[in-house]
Amino acid sequence: MVVLGLVVAEFNRHITEQMESAARDTADDAGVEIRETINVPGAYDAPLAADRLARRTEIDAVAVLGTIITGDTDHDQVIANACAQGLTDVSLERDTPVAFGVTGPGMTAEEAHERTDKGAETLQSAIALTEEL
Repeated sequence: MVVLGLVVAEFNRHITEQMESAARDTADDAGVEIRETINVPGAYDAPLAADRLARRTEIDAVAVLGTIITGDTDHDQVIANACAQGLTDVSLERDTPVAFGVTGPGMTAEEAHERTDKGAETLQSAIALTEEL
């Protein structure tokens, strides 16, 4: 059985809770166990939590969920780039799949709501990577 860790950003929780629900439904349908979920303040904080989960021998892969909505500055770009690079580093350094389910940057709140299915897609990616590797 595939065992996953899940990291969920709390910022924009009205969206990420829908992403998390879709991910959990996908895990149930696939017969996959989500062993531990870590909630973090925002997407920027996800790499540290993903690293903690990836260190655990019983965790086969980590799925990270969050959403970054555009504001009045380029801050969304900075957060998205830092998150993506940090999660890539975790995956390579720990030799553990880390599925990237952080939507944005450059999205409105409406566009973010339309992408809550990324929670399910991210879980599917984590499962596929685990089974392939």
